[in-house]
Amino acid sequence: MTLQTSAAERKRILDDTRSIAIVGASSNPSRASNFVITYLKSSVCNYRLYPVNPRETEINGLVVYPSLDDLPEVPDLVDVFRKPEDCPEIAHEAVAIGAKALWLQLGIESDEAAEVASAAGLDVVMNRCVKIEHARFAGGLHLAGFDTGVISSRR
Repeated sequence: MTLQTSAAERKRILDDTRSIAIVGASSNPSRASNFVITYLKSSVCNYRLYPVNPRETEINGLVVYPSLDDLPEVPDLVDVFRKPEDCPEIAHEAVAIGAKALWLQLGIESDEAAEVASAAGLDVVMNRCVKIEHARFAGGLHLAGFDTGVISSRR
């Protein structure tokens, strides 16, 4: 089962999301999860962010929680930066806390996790980046890359 979500479905999920748990978040600025947190904290996004990692305490000024069970609210979306074999357990946890969507980041696919989450009624996205998809729908992603308004080839 290779799950494919349409662009319209991904946009709806992001539009309906107000809070995101980022499982596998890292304080290392060279890690993809850190880059995504930095983008999601920016003024273009209005999400409440909850990094999840039992080995971290603070990332980019955000409190880090050891598990999904420890979050101060039920996140709408659980964004996963973990290896595929860890995803089924995370899917079970997302279902148990009442999340609305499970999103496996770019390069991550787990049919078992997708089946667990889908069977419980969660929306599921695999092998897509929340940052890239948000930027695409918000008009910040163009053929030449990201439109940050900072770098220009013009003089």
